[in-house]
Amino acid sequence: MQFSEFGEKISKKSGIKSLMDDLGQAMSVNRDMKMLGGGNPAHIPEVQKLLRKGMIDILNDGTCFEECVGNYDAPQGNHAFITEFVKFLRNDYGWDVTEENVALTNGSQSAFFALFNIFAGRFRDGSYKKILLPLAPEYIGYSDVGISEEELFVSVKPEIEFLEDNLFKYHIDFDRLVFDETIGAACVSRPTNPTGNVLSDYETGRLVELTKEKGIPLIIDNAYGTPFPNIVFTDVKPYWGENIITCFSLSKLGLPGVRTGIIVGPREVIDLVCQINAVMNLAPGSVGAVLAADLVKTGEIVSISRNVIEPYYRSKMEFAVSKLREHLAGLDFFIHKPEGAIFLWIWFRGLKITSHELYEKLKKRGVLIVSGHYFFPGLQEDWQHSRECIRLTYSQNNEAVESGIEIIADEVRKYL
Repeated sequence: MQFSEFGEKISKKSGIKSLMDDLGQAMSVNRDMKMLGGGNPAHIPEVQKLLRKGMIDILNDGTCFEECVGNYDAPQGNHAFITEFVKFLRNDYGWDVTEENVALTNGSQSAFFALFNIFAGRFRDGSYKKILLPLAPEYIGYSDVGISEEELFVSVKPEIEFLEDNLFKYHIDFDRLVFDETIGAACVSRPTNPTGNVLSDYETGRLVELTKEKGIPLIIDNAYGTPFPNIVFTDVKPYWGENIITCFSLSKLGLPGVRTGIIVGPREVIDLVCQINAVMNLAPGSVGAVLAADLVKTGEIVSISRNVIEPYYRSKMEFAVSKLREHLAGLDFFIHKPEGAIFLWIWFRGLKITSHELYEKLKKRGVLIVSGHYFFPGLQEDWQHSRECIRLTYSQNNEAVESGIEIIADEVRKYL
């Protein structure tokens, strides 16, 4: 069979496809694999109990259940959820939004497919615009969402600050950022997947002003951020403004299977997202929105994020960091300062093999990590650092995390 240019592009091996294949294999087939590579959230008992109760309430309410699974929502998504979510943003955060500023999608990944192809790619005047990623490394799932074969992203190397206790931190190098006519939008994840970096309010505020001056949107990927699921270990505030598009998700709250993303942005952007929903899906799925609507209405979505989810992941992060320091002692390694999300980003300075080769060797030993080279889409220059880093998740049980770290350390010692 012959494929279109899009078909040929999408058929190529991608980092996100590899990651999800590994995740599915580990979760359903090879359960002995130590899964330190995927982004699946932990099954937190208190959260699972709350979500299970919500599902039982839906099943016991015949009308709610029938409407949830038996009716299409509008392309914008479940109206009841959107109404409660807008009230929440207005009352708790003072955001000047209405229902016209919100749309649901089948997960954040589809949201970014829509947004990136709305603002970047080929334009009618023949120009080609890109998405600026101000802080590389960035999320692996962005890399392959462009429709055309041409590179959809441009990113720049960060500034690196070395800290005590084998820690380091990336900062945006504002002197290297170029907002010219080739940039259609800028995007940041906050907290950043893969590194756990959290852009400061100063950095975020400056990006807001720079993009506003250029008349382009700033897209903020808030999948791990505040106010929910609030996997953030430092004080930050959420942002809203006329040129800001914020993307929320229910996945890391504990609902990855229902695939519910939430976009808050200008009305004209929301209208376009609704058009794409209609064309691609008819409508977003309803289950996640119905399940979460009451959590938003009562405020439980915030309280459980602050009081259960954040402390749970903070404890697991501290455990994993302590085990990395213990087992990697004496090696030339650095951990990015963990400020949020569910990952640790490890830099093995001077690694004698590539991070992808390390991934393959660890996979044979029953440990899955993600090679760091996937997280630098649009970087204009070759950078050895990008092949010396790995991402690992600490969301699995502590025994599996420590066992995996021991194997990683044993393997890495051969190449440092």
